[in-house]
Amino acid sequence: MNQSAPISKSSENEDVIFEVRGLKKDYDDGSVQALRGVDFRINQGEFVAIAGPSGCGKSTLLQMLGALDSPSEGTLNYRGKSLPDLADPAAYRAREIGIIFQAFHLLPTFTAVENVQLPMFETDRPASERKDHAVSLLKSVGLEHRINHFPTKLSGGERQRVAIARSLANGPSVLLADEPTGNLDSENAHHILDLLVSLHREHRMTMVLITHDPSIAARASRVIHMMDGRVISDSNPPL
Repeated sequence: MNQSAPISKSSENEDVIFEVRGLKKDYDDGSVQALRGVDFRINQGEFVAIAGPSGCGKSTLLQMLGALDSPSEGTLNYRGKSLPDLADPAAYRAREIGIIFQAFHLLPTFTAVENVQLPMFETDRPASERKDHAVSLLKSVGLEHRINHFPTKLSGGERQRVAIARSLANGPSVLLADEPTGNLDSENAHHILDLLVSLHREHRMTMVLITHDPSIAARASRVIHMMDGRVISDSNPPL
């Protein structure tokens, strides 16, 4: 699916997407410990929910998986390559993964179809093909009638659908979702969650979803529970 060559796999087990060992993250010169020695492994095609209360470290962990922040200590590998040591983290985010944020992060002066095209500027895809692909993605999330609308003219659910379409722009094999239903009413939250589950099933994407809601976590095939910066349970750890 990727338009650019993926990071080469050097792990002995090529099914391992993320390998986390002894991961720690401190802030304010160590006075705040967001992660306190986290260990887990995520394999190709898994749908994993990382669940826990606010402040438990789950969003910090997702920032690490997305190479948006670096750990203070520990090992964090993507396909056997150290994420903190990547020469170009932006290329990793553009070509390898898709990220969905709770706050949508759409550019207000860009239309839906223009927002979806943004990640494609990291590739050599021609301009005409970028637009056609963006339109196709918006159709796939049920927004073919809203492609030329600006974010302010879209509902919360529609804005999150645009964000999901944008996250798929470069054909990632991994989708990271940070509280993707957090700013939505219950009906729209249900529709967005159904869409994510459908994407996982249809494309066999590896999906990591952050949530504080047990009912949302239950839709995943595996739930990693966190508390106070540590993993306290793992419902279905890989062999």
